[in-house]
Amino acid sequence: MISRMAYQTLRQMAASALLLGATAFGTQAQEANATAKNSQYCTNIADAASDARFALQKQALADMEKEIEGRIKVLEAKRAEYEEWLKRRKEVLEKADETVVMIYSRMRPDAAALQLMNMDEEIAAAVIAKLNPRAASAVLNEMEPARAAQLANVITDAPKREKNPVRQN
Repeated sequence: MISRMAYQTLRQMAASALLLGATAFGTQAQEANATAKNSQYCTNIADAASDARFALQKQALADMEKEIEGRIKVLEAKRAEYEEWLKRRKEVLEKADETVVMIYSRMRPDAAALQLMNMDEEIAAAVIAKLNPRAASAVLNEMEPARAAQLANVITDAPKREKNPVRQN
């Protein structure tokens, strides 16, 4: 026969085993329940997340479209500026009549330089531009450096600069 103490110990052990089994079963049940809730949560917010992602993509596309429109405006402004420059260049070159150019091309460089220094800036630049490069360089060589540089700027249509421009980075 089993003593009373041994019986109580066995009984406590059986109760502990039952309790441990029930706890393990309860933990598994909780984990299964949590997984089901997580799955249900993901399913419930899938449409909202998709809508939010779509809204973000739509906003990004709208921002890119605005940036592209801005760049197009800048390019159109540059194109208009270039066309204006080309128009002015043609006008300047047309001011120099072919006969006048022939006359200056046959003159001595020092004499041509003196006359061109006293002419209107655009006409003088147009005449020099239509001379052949060798004759034009000889005429410019005979001029005062400041006037020669000024005419070269008109020929190249370089913007007039201040004497000490401040560089901006």
